[in-house]
Amino acid sequence: MKNILKPLLIILLFGAYITAVYWLIRPYPTNTQATLFAGISYTRRAIQNPRPTMIHIIEIDLTQEGIQFVGTTGDLSLNPEFEFAGQTTGSFLQEVDAQLAINGGFFFPFHAKTVWNYYPKAGEPVNVNGLSITDGTMYSPERDRYLALCINRDNVSITGITCPTGTEHAIAGRPMLIRNGRITPRLQDGLAPRTSVALSEDGKTMWIVVVDGRQQGYSEGVTLAELAQLLHDLGAHTALNLDGGGSSTLVMQENGRLKTLNAPFHTRIPMRQRPVANHLGIYALPIGN
Repeated sequence: MKNILKPLLIILLFGAYITAVYWLIRPYPTNTQATLFAGISYTRRAIQNPRPTMIHIIEIDLTQEGIQFVGTTGDLSLNPEFEFAGQTTGSFLQEVDAQLAINGGFFFPFHAKTVWNYYPKAGEPVNVNGLSITDGTMYSPERDRYLALCINRDNVSITGITCPTGTEHAIAGRPMLIRNGRITPRLQDGLAPRTSVALSEDGKTMWIVVVDGRQQGYSEGVTLAELAQLLHDLGAHTALNLDGGGSSTLVMQENGRLKTLNAPFHTRIPMRQRPVANHLGIYALPIGN
């Protein structure tokens, strides 16, 4: 009898967890808008056409006092051949005590075969595809076709595979979605969760857009062309696609606690965050400062 009860209990608990995730934990599929911090606003769009899609938009006024950025510090202690230790975006946010954070660039090695069989787990070594700079130190060099978001005290730009001298923080991605105000032609890819960054022509506004996906009936994702059009409609002059899929994560700090704004989908489990290589964090002052 005991041999039967144990697996039955596990099944019941797992069923209760899935029910809670689907109805209580994931962001409710309604439109919402709020000012999160001084100079930072958040918009959630829940659309049904052409398919159910949850879109999360962060708009940052780069001229606002107190806006600063932070990246992931490399870790060669586990293995000198690797640059970073896998870490969830939520864990990174808490470690650096920032107000917002997203996942960063594409990385390797990686696999996600089952709920238990995936790599990297937290702390396991990985490398980044493309440039990664934190506090002026380069932890991963540029790589062909991986373009970089470059941040210093006076300027934020998306230009090429390298960054200007004096760059304090950089993360890389591909492809460029918008260049000089024009959507990149022939963007070809299927539906997926997405993470992206974009800038206005005057360099005063930055957008972060995260789209949930692979969750039938809740949010099925967008193509790269659809993502580019969304960013163009926001007013983006340049835009870059970052790592997506199960990596796509947007978190914030609310009253000293971690809050996940989107619905990550790692190893086919909603709200499970994937350990990734690098991240981008944003510091901001409270509203009214």
